[in-house]
Amino acid sequence: MDSFSRGDLVFDVRDSGPADGAPVVLLHGFPQDAGAFDRLSPVLHSAGLRTLAPDQRGYSPRARPEGRSAYALRELVDDVLALLDAAGLQSAHVVGHDWGGIVAWALAGWHPWRVRTLTALSVPHPAAMSQALVHSDQALRSSYMGFFQLPLVPEGVLLAGGGAALRRMLRSGGLPPDLVDSYVARMQQPGALTAALNWYRALPYGARTPLGTIKVPTLHVWGARDAFLGRAATEATARFVEAPYALEVLEDADHWIPELAAERTGELITAHVRTSS
Repeated sequence: MDSFSRGDLVFDVRDSGPADGAPVVLLHGFPQDAGAFDRLSPVLHSAGLRTLAPDQRGYSPRARPEGRSAYALRELVDDVLALLDAAGLQSAHVVGHDWGGIVAWALAGWHPWRVRTLTALSVPHPAAMSQALVHSDQALRSSYMGFFQLPLVPEGVLLAGGGAALRRMLRSGGLPPDLVDSYVARMQQPGALTAALNWYRALPYGARTPLGTIKVPTLHVWGARDAFLGRAATEATARFVEAPYALEVLEDADHWIPELAAERTGELITAHVRTSS
């Protein structure tokens, strides 16, 4: 596969590895794209796993609807279901990082029969996140999300001077220059940054639909140097999983786990998939 459709939207997807391997869906976050997994995917391929990494809603040029309601969490989850259907897969192992992790949690919570295993990179269970916003420093870590709610202003700030502010944000986390250039270039496409920010602006649409507890085997990988997601929500996540659950803390890792800790993360995912097969 190199694309799949849902209604009028067409999503680009990278389908790689052994065609007969156990399928692993890789969901990127903000402001990444499927290229976030370019270092991780070969580790999974070497273990005999097939990977499907879509450019998600707003990131695929032909799947960039207008209006924040189009980016509600239900829509993002249904996009992944459309990918599974297009690939002829009843279920798959699902890996999500950052916003892709939130989609992965929701997919596992609402459609557990479609998820063989869940791997959440960086992101805790949303209910654990909500608790941490009140009882820890997580609100300070997440303060940028309030800024992203503003209309037009974030786009102007992040893209001014050729995306200088966005480049600084990505470089501060240690991302290699080639990936920084790639991510910023995509966000400079017409409407791309607004679409990506609409994931944040649509948060109120999902507030009334809890995920509940997760009932599929779950691996949670967190970087101890993550500036955006703290320890409180990470450690609280186990309370919201009613299935085998493992937390792996990468002491030297920042937020950008797929890019900067690809080898170790690939090994953890492979072991998780094999244990649950």
